[in-house]
Amino acid sequence: MTCGSFIRSLCVAATVALLAQAALAPPAEADSMPGALNGQSAAQLPVADRIVVFKRERRLELWQGVDVLRRYRISLGLNPVGHKEREGDFRTPEGRYRLVRRNSRSDYFLSLQVSYPNESDRRNARRLGVRPGGSIMIHGLPNDPRYAPDYYSRQDWTDGCIALSNADMLEVWLLVPDNIPIEILP
Repeated sequence: MTCGSFIRSLCVAATVALLAQAALAPPAEADSMPGALNGQSAAQLPVADRIVVFKRERRLELWQGVDVLRRYRISLGLNPVGHKEREGDFRTPEGRYRLVRRNSRSDYFLSLQVSYPNESDRRNARRLGVRPGGSIMIHGLPNDPRYAPDYYSRQDWTDGCIALSNADMLEVWLLVPDNIPIEILP
């Protein structure tokens, strides 16, 4: 590990800790936005049992049983319509997957890896004679942004991932357990 990457890792870890502490602090009187943690302690935080993504609506929802716990605005791949078929098509996959890995040291603010490609995706790619691609994540903004923050909040900009604001990504990170199912709908 180089000195620069070590320092970056320490900065990301410190940022996550500070943001988690701030997110769990009681809100100011005028601060009660829907989807915010609203002063809940870590012991009081609900735990989602599944994630549902609605691509057309650019919405990610955290569910617990029959209740929606939280809703978030998302950005998708640059070519968002349709199911991901191959590496480099800039599409976000559709179907049933799981979150299989957490990465606090990615090129984006936190990331949760989606289990794409599944066996059906690999079979379809073989039939088409292409590689299915991979590394589909739910993540925050780039750690080294190339554009102003408004760019990321107003349009689809990923290579096929599901992107949230950093504040929303931190909340998702805290509310979802490992290996949670995710359903991505058109």
